Amino acid sequence: MEDLDTEPVIPTLDLTVLDCPDALQLAAFYAKLLGWRVEEGSDSDWAELTPPRGRRGPDDPDGEASLAFQKVEGFRRPTWPEGDHPQQFHLDLSVTDIDAAEPRAIALGATVHEHQPSASGSFRVYLDPAGHPFCLCVTA
Repeated sequence: MEDLDTEPVIPTLDLTVLDCPDALQLAAFYAKLLGWRVEEGSDSDWAELTPPRGRRGPDDPDGEASLAFQKVEGFRRPTWPEGDHPQQFHLDLSVTDIDAAEPRAIALGATVHEHQPSASGSFRVYLDPAGHPFCLCVTA
């Protein structure tokens, strides 16, 4: 049992990793979509992105949390909102105007999901090239 009277060691979120069939290909999609860069040394098995302010880590605690991608043999595209291989999580990406951001996302390889649960239009669901759902969300 944890001793709750001592100062806890609190982890920070450094990296969110997405499984995919080709890490470098999916990294290139998100790098272009987000305006980030693919880190040197990335390949089709493992790829990481660097945000504009740098990636958070032991040497840069003020950097930003980032994304990485790992190749999984036999990868199966997630199904959402239902299906035999459901998504485990999704990314919400903030934009000032969904309609203005959508053409670029589609040109980079995203597809508009057929299921759109937002009655207010405050977000729209897309699929990345590996089939992971993500949302473009209007910032308030």
